[in-house]
Amino acid sequence: MEPSNLTAFECSSDADFSSLLPKESIERLLSTALRKGGDFAEVYAQRSSNMSISLDERKIRSGQVRISQGVGIRVISGEKTGYAYCDDFATENLLQAACVAAQVADGAGTEEPVRVSRQDVPSFYRSLLDPSEVSVETKAMLLKRANKAAYAFDHRIKQVQGALVFDDTEIMVANSEGLWVYDRQPLLRMTIFCLAKQGKESRGGFEGAGGRLGMEFFEQVSPEDIAREAARIAIVQLDSVPAPAGTMPVVIHGGWGGVLLHEAVGHGLEADAVRKKTSVYADRIGDKVSSPLCTLVDDGTIPCMRGTISIDDEGTPGQRTVLIENGVLKAYMTDRLNAGLLGLPLTGNGRRDNYQSIPIPRMTNFFLEAGQYDPEEVIKSVKRGIFVRNFSGGQVDTTSGNFVFTVTEGYLIEGGRVTSPIRDATLIGNGPEVLNKIEMVGSDLRFDRGTGTCGKAGQHVPVGLGMPTVKVSEITVGGTSA
Repeated sequence: MEPSNLTAFECSSDADFSSLLPKESIERLLSTALRKGGDFAEVYAQRSSNMSISLDERKIRSGQVRISQGVGIRVISGEKTGYAYCDDFATENLLQAACVAAQVADGAGTEEPVRVSRQDVPSFYRSLLDPSEVSVETKAMLLKRANKAAYAFDHRIKQVQGALVFDDTEIMVANSEGLWVYDRQPLLRMTIFCLAKQGKESRGGFEGAGGRLGMEFFEQVSPEDIAREAARIAIVQLDSVPAPAGTMPVVIHGGWGGVLLHEAVGHGLEADAVRKKTSVYADRIGDKVSSPLCTLVDDGTIPCMRGTISIDDEGTPGQRTVLIENGVLKAYMTDRLNAGLLGLPLTGNGRRDNYQSIPIPRMTNFFLEAGQYDPEEVIKSVKRGIFVRNFSGGQVDTTSGNFVFTVTEGYLIEGGRVTSPIRDATLIGNGPEVLNKIEMVGSDLRFDRGTGTCGKAGQHVPVGLGMPTVKVSEITVGGTSA
C-alpha cells in the first residue's frame, strides 16, 4: 500500500449528522459553554460498540459486547482548559456540564448565540460487510480456524490464544467557530499468540492483523495466515542462540520495525512535548536532525489502515504531514490548543481515548519513507551484526530520546548473511542519534498489519507504523554472549 494513493469513500448522510445530537442542542451547549467568555468552545459526542471474542485451550472462552456513549464539552481560555463530560444525552445534564466547563474562563460572557453548519469530509475507511450483520458463530469460527492452523504448523506448539475484536464508533464534533462534522469509524483486529515448547525451553510468538474495514478483510488475510506466522515466530526461537552484546551494526526489518521510530522519535515531534520543552526537537524547525536518507511522515489518510482518521477528535480533517524531510525538521504534529499557543497550523493530530478525555497531539500512521537500496544489499553490507525482525515493548524518555527496546525475533548477521536466531536481545540507544546513524534505507516500504495501540497520558488510540529495511551503523545491543 502506497501512502500517496488516496481513496475517498462515501461521506456521511443527513441522518448521521443528527444521530447523536440535534443541531439546536449543539448550538445551545456551545453558547452556554462560552457564558463566562472563553476563547473557544467545543462539543464532542461519541457512541461506541465493542465486540470481542477470545479463544484459549482450543475453546472459545468468552464473548462480550460493550456499549458506551457520552458527550464531552471543552472550553479553552488562554492556556487553560475547562472540561466536563456526561454519560448520557439528556439536555439538562449536558447544560450542567457546559456550565462546569465554562468556569475555566473568568470573564463576563453574554451567552450570545453560536451557529454551526454541517461540513462533509471524505471517508478513508471501508466496511463492505458490517460485522454486526455477521453471526457470532461465524466470527467464532474464524478463531477456531486459526487455532487449528497453529497447532497443525508444528507439533511443538503447545498453547494457542486468540482474540477477535470489532469496534464501531460514531463521533460528532462541533465548535464555536461554526464547525459541525460527523464520522463513523470501523476497526477490527485479530491477534494470535502461540507457545512453543521443546524440552525445558519454551518460547512465544505473536501476530495480528486488522484495519478500518469490515469482515471482508478476512477474504484478503486469512485467520490461518495469521496463526501460522505466530507459530513460526515461536518455533524459530526454540533453536536460538544467546544474543551478542556490544555496539554493532543493526539492520531493522520493515513494517513493525517502525515501532522503534514511533517511540524514540515520533513522540518527540508531538506539539505538547515541544511546547513544554520536554522534547529534544523543541525549537529546531529547519535544523538538520537526522541522516539525509530519512524522510519521516505522519499520514492519517492512507485508506483503511489502523491509524487512519477522516477527522481527528477535534474535527480537523486527517492529513499527510512531512515531519522530517531529507534529514531536516519541517513540522510538528499539533492539536488545537498547542497549535494556537505555538502559532502552528493544525495537522489533524488532536486525538482522544473517548469522550471522557481531553484531546492531545498523537500520531496516526507514522512511517519512514522508502529509500533506494535493495533489502538484500542492506544485509550483505554487514559483516557482523544483528537483524531485527520484531520488537515488543520499549521504554523511551522523550526529553532525552534515550530508549531500550526488547527484540522478540532477531538473527545474527555473519559475513553478509542472516544466520542463527538469537534470544534475550535488547537495543539500547538514543532516538536522534540513531536517526543520524542510518546508513542505508531500503526500497521496500511496508506497514504493520494493523495491531498497534499507542499509550500516552493514560489514553490509548489505534496507530499505524511503517518503515522499509534500514541499516543503522551502530546501536548498543544488550545480550549475554561476547
